[in-house]
Amino acid sequence: MPLHLLRPLALALGLGASLAQAETWPTTDWQQGPAPSGAAVQSFENYAFPGRDDKERKGVRTDAVVVIRDGELIYEHYAGPTNAETPHLTWSVSKSLLASVLGVAYGEGRFKLDEPVARYYPAFAGHANVHLDDLLHWASGLAWQEDYEYAPLKSSVVAMLYTRGRGDMAAFAAEHSLDAVPGKRFRYSSGDTNVLSAALRGVVGEQAYAEYPWTALFDPLGIRSAVWETDAAGTYVGSSYTYLTARDLARVGLLMQRDGRWGERQLLPADWVAFNRKPFAGYKPDAASPGEAVPGGHWWLNTQVQGAAKPWPDAPEDAFAALGHWGQALYVLPSQKLVIVRYADDRDGSYRHNDFLKLALAAFAPEVQP
Repeated sequence: MPLHLLRPLALALGLGASLAQAETWPTTDWQQGPAPSGAAVQSFENYAFPGRDDKERKGVRTDAVVVIRDGELIYEHYAGPTNAETPHLTWSVSKSLLASVLGVAYGEGRFKLDEPVARYYPAFAGHANVHLDDLLHWASGLAWQEDYEYAPLKSSVVAMLYTRGRGDMAAFAAEHSLDAVPGKRFRYSSGDTNVLSAALRGVVGEQAYAEYPWTALFDPLGIRSAVWETDAAGTYVGSSYTYLTARDLARVGLLMQRDGRWGERQLLPADWVAFNRKPFAGYKPDAASPGEAVPGGHWWLNTQVQGAAKPWPDAPEDAFAALGHWGQALYVLPSQKLVIVRYADDRDGSYRHNDFLKLALAAFAPEVQP
């Protein structure tokens, strides 16, 4: 019986331990698998690692790519100042990492998705009808402006990260008024994520909070490179400021590729991973922004919604990702048993997820079994 059909039966019969042992898992390092080669790999590298323009900062500027297939490291390549030992800034990939940390707390029975945010973060009491799942869908209803370099004067996120909000980022977000009904409108917001990070403190308690990302997620996965900055209030900047090596970030990808399981342990509950991968019901695709992934529970999905085409037409519909500013990406492709980390310093919009994934699939996807 194929392994993907054997797993549900094995778990039902209590044979999860033997099944996990039959799979490949990283220990202190990744096990190396056969390295692909040939024209498809060269085409991938031509796209991902072209001649690098560090003076004008133009074009595709990949810093690192790590590819894991079925639990084995089959490809890695570094450029610029980055190497295998570099904890790279992940930017908004941090948001999905926070979702995984929260998922562990959810599995411990510490909170429910439909609870009000203010129960765990009293500074949000002015928005009593906003629930935790609203924040996880970026659907708080806050009048938030997620603009960066091109609109710094009106940008909520720039003010939060760099000026008047940086001392207490969650409190800064909480001071925003509502301009939509909570839970009804998607509006991408780093403020929503940092309120979630503050709520996590209330969920796990002050004493546990300082080490919780490590005790809950990083340590069980064997991640040793993680750095997570806090603001002046001691709240983890869940929106933006985690640093990991590419190999370590790939461990989170393997956890998600295997539905929250890590070896013999179900680290993330299956229903939490299902929530991460379910499209937000209130999302409406923007025809002016083709290629934009669909929001799930603080992850990004390559799924069809409301008759719109898949965001990345050449990738499987079950593909999902954690995505960050300037080209950071953790792609998870369960049907292909692939996890791909990309770190980058893109500045001009040249990079395209679909182009990268199309070439990566041609180079690294396993052969289709009869």
